[in-house]
Amino acid sequence: MPRSLPSTAAVLALAASLGACASQRLEGPTRGRIAPGPQAALEPVVPAMPSGPVTSEPLAPPPGATAAPADLPPPVGATVAVAPSTPVIAPEAPPVAPTPPPVVAGGRSSVVGTWNAKDATGASCKVSLSSAPALDLYKASASGCPNKDLSKVTAWDYRDGEVYLYQPGGTVAARLRQGGGALDGALSKSGASLAMVR
Repeated sequence: MPRSLPSTAAVLALAASLGACASQRLEGPTRGRIAPGPQAALEPVVPAMPSGPVTSEPLAPPPGATAAPADLPPPVGATVAVAPSTPVIAPEAPPVAPTPPPVVAGGRSSVVGTWNAKDATGASCKVSLSSAPALDLYKASASGCPNKDLSKVTAWDYRDGEVYLYQPGGTVAARLRQGGGALDGALSKSGASLAMVR
């Protein structure tokens, strides 16, 4: 009776068991000392076969993060619609702002010094505003002033953007507002205008 060839299933089962034995033998404590035998050349190469259908899905966001549907990539093989491209228009250059007017220094330190005072009658004199303190005010002096109220000025102060000129005893002789490098105001007693320039 002639010998029949072994079936394909039997050969595959034999190859798988030999492969398992060979891998156990190589992973043991004597690994590296065993030389491959002649049976290594007889082992057939069997390709891996998937056991079920393969699917792909996007990964879930990490804990604590949220992902909106727009943030997720489309599934593999999905058709993605691409919006038509629109031309990019460069923004117009902003208009050039006009140069601001020069800043005139304000405050108490900007009014310290000697001023030429001119009253409503056109008479003029010198008024000096010092940075030296005089109690809770600052020292001032007037020279050559024909106006009696202005000639008695001995102190001054700067409050709320205004210069106050004082006579002895605390009487306000004049109030002036700073503007454009000059001081403009009025004498307190008569209400007549008073201007002081450098």
